[in-house]
Amino acid sequence: MNGFGGGMQRGIGSGGTPVAKAKDMRETLLRLWTYFGNERKGLLAVFALSLGGTLLGLASPYLIGRVIDGLEMERIPGMESRERLFLLCMGLGAVYAADALAGLGQGWLMARISQNVVHQLRKNLFGKLQKLPLRFFDTHTHGEVMSRLANDVDNISSTVATSMTQFFSGVLMVGGALGVMLWLSPLLTMASAVTLPLMLLLTRTIGRKTRELFREQQNALGRLNGLIEEGISGLLVVKAYNREAVMGLDFQKANQALMQAGIRAQVWAGMMMPSMHVLNNLGFVTVAFFGGWMALHSMASIGLIASFVGYTKQFTRPLVTLSNIYNTLQTAIAGAERVFEVLDEEEEAENVEKPLPLGRIQGRVVFDRVDFSYEPGQPVLKSISFQVRPGMTVALVGPTGAGKTTIVNLLTRFYEADGGSITIDGNPIGAYAREELLGRFGVVLQDTYLFAGTIRENLRYGRQDAGDKEILEAARVSGAHQFIHHLPHGYDTELVESGRNLSQGERQLLAITRAMLTEHDILVLDEATSNIDTRTEMHIQSALLKLMEGKTSFVIAHRLSTIRDADLILVVEEGRISQQGTHQTLSMEEGYYRNSL
Repeated sequence: MNGFGGGMQRGIGSGGTPVAKAKDMRETLLRLWTYFGNERKGLLAVFALSLGGTLLGLASPYLIGRVIDGLEMERIPGMESRERLFLLCMGLGAVYAADALAGLGQGWLMARISQNVVHQLRKNLFGKLQKLPLRFFDTHTHGEVMSRLANDVDNISSTVATSMTQFFSGVLMVGGALGVMLWLSPLLTMASAVTLPLMLLLTRTIGRKTRELFREQQNALGRLNGLIEEGISGLLVVKAYNREAVMGLDFQKANQALMQAGIRAQVWAGMMMPSMHVLNNLGFVTVAFFGGWMALHSMASIGLIASFVGYTKQFTRPLVTLSNIYNTLQTAIAGAERVFEVLDEEEEAENVEKPLPLGRIQGRVVFDRVDFSYEPGQPVLKSISFQVRPGMTVALVGPTGAGKTTIVNLLTRFYEADGGSITIDGNPIGAYAREELLGRFGVVLQDTYLFAGTIRENLRYGRQDAGDKEILEAARVSGAHQFIHHLPHGYDTELVESGRNLSQGERQLLAITRAMLTEHDILVLDEATSNIDTRTEMHIQSALLKLMEGKTSFVIAHRLSTIRDADLILVVEEGRISQQGTHQTLSMEEGYYRNSL
């Protein structure tokens, strides 16, 4: 997406930048949390289910202890003991069943909430891409941008769906278990908390490292996606120059870099659970030792110790889970940071507060000392000045890279000029609403892009209310009807992406037909007939003249037949207008134009 003519990519793009350090995790999480604003009711329901599940979970170790103590209570008559044990076991089973149902409810609700959140995030991101200036796409590969929209958002989705319920339940369970443990035995509670500082230190150390490594992994994935997109889009060029082996080697290097980044990230992430389990088991050993000592000294019953061991698991297991959540959360944070980077990009210049009403444009265009550069310090246009009267046809000629396409890109405000002024009908182009201004341009590019869909839908792209008769008439005038008529389904023939099931010349004819259907006042033809054979060009020349009749037209072309009848020819060399005049006057002057005849 480089405006008219699809100019070359400029800059290395973020896919080629060094890996940045992870940003503030707290800031990213708080910003991500704002997307849950419309899901408060659902989150309250999840919290309520988590609270209920926690209470049920806290009841189970206590009931187990009562069952064990009941087996030793010989003073209770047999029948009464059996009935009591039966009721306790039934109660324990009911607790487990209710806990399972609460868990299912949490999972269902959280899946729905997370998908709603990610849906909104993806919607905002795609909407942002529509508002970004072309400068952004000049410095970011398409594959890398797609990676942020797909892979990074999916990472957020999968992590949020599983982590949120575990977080609620884990925090509640840790607090509840700690309270019950203090109530049952403060001494055993102190013994079980010996490993807690080590757990916190381990979580912080590994989490900080994995956050950086997961970001590196996401960047490597973005670079790989960019390479894949280039390889597929430019496959014909790759084959034509016999570069399959080189492309394969480049892919292998990028794939190897992604693999190495993934290994480092996963190795560090994989260290969390085994390390936490070691500390967890160390805590159990400590509880078992002090519990056994207390039982030997009649300071606690076997049932109490059994209950306490259960509560110790409920206390340490959520800590392990929370540390694992903290660890896996790093990939979501890395993805969220990359998404927020795009959302924070500067958008196209906004319309003025009160844009001028745009009726029918007369087409008087003035460039007054216009400067422009894609990269700071590397000027592309230097003090460009010219005037165009309404209805004139202006031809832009010059060597490749001289700045011809950039001039029309500035006219349509795809880019903003660095200096000077551009006016249409006496008013600065910035005084008009951008969308209304673009609606008055008809555009035919050298690199035609057609969308997946029918031919009819593509022809209507610039004017949705065009009727079938109008489409048929425009196709007849442009010369496209002949080949469309011979397609299997005519105007309802389905096109694949970019219209690759048509020849380049056929795609060009459809682009010309599409421009004919738009209600435009200024026409831009950027090498519009470059992909059409001479015979076909002669056939549609009259159609193009009819299309240009009464409209200000800008024509970028190399063929003499296209430009010799222009009212004004601008010769652009090295970002400056070196000559201007008609074909007759310029052909008599020394310079680029005469030498290129």
